[in-house]
Amino acid sequence: MKAAAALAKPTISEADFEKFREFFYRKTGIQFDQSKRYFVDKRLVERIELTDSENFRNYFIKLRFETSGDEMQALVNAMTVNETYFFREAYQFDCLVNSMLDDITSRRKPGSRIRIWSIPSSTGEEPYSIALYLLERWPHIDDYEVEILSSDIDTSVLRAAQQGVYSDRSVANLPKAYLNKYFRKMGEGQWQLSRDIVDAVDFSRVNLCDPKDTQRFRDIDVIFCRNLLIYFDDLSRRTAAEAMFDALRPGGFICLGHSESMSRISSLFDVRRFPDAMVYEKPLEGRK
Repeated sequence: MKAAAALAKPTISEADFEKFREFFYRKTGIQFDQSKRYFVDKRLVERIELTDSENFRNYFIKLRFETSGDEMQALVNAMTVNETYFFREAYQFDCLVNSMLDDITSRRKPGSRIRIWSIPSSTGEEPYSIALYLLERWPHIDDYEVEILSSDIDTSVLRAAQQGVYSDRSVANLPKAYLNKYFRKMGEGQWQLSRDIVDAVDFSRVNLCDPKDTQRFRDIDVIFCRNLLIYFDDLSRRTAAEAMFDALRPGGFICLGHSESMSRISSLFDVRRFPDAMVYEKPLEGRK
């Protein structure tokens, strides 16, 4: 009987789920509803077993009072979903090189620094797509000092991004010429991105709802924050929007996912409609 009990998988009760959901929300701004119950329970049971915790109660105590924060980070990595590919929603990259950057540089001298921030980075396809677009499609790339920053709350995907190794699926939307120019075939279904491109992106761990993490991001010209705010509730979305507003230069832009709308979150930004895409602008000083 004892052996059978020892082999039994931990279970997550409704009260456990509610307790965890509230705790995780306070820590990350990410809210899980009942539709995510199976996903959350599965990941929690995995962490309970991997940490040799007897049950949810023991695991939760360990999680709350661990001073290193290692298990909290491991849990965040397990609970965040990362699925992306190169040139996803490419119309916004078209807008970047055809309109947004020209609007920004019209007020800046050649040689000035342009800062672009991609959050969440996931496994790097988005910031590297930005780099490839700039190199191949923005004619003024040599006239400005461009800095690409990329952040995620999940440290495991940041490590993967810095390796720069991608599957056939991840690179399927890339033009063949780009694939041959910037990637090296590693074997069956694996591609290694050029080290020069990997080294051109500055990766960092950031929780968008934590002021301690976001306060160092300032003077940003363009933010890509796509398909992240859908995981937040209204309060967390406003917190994130205000953090991005503070990070942007006046006249800077935010690109959201196609199903997201800044207008429903915050009145801080103006809507700008360019030929390729609609984006959100931090008003120039004196205009609002």
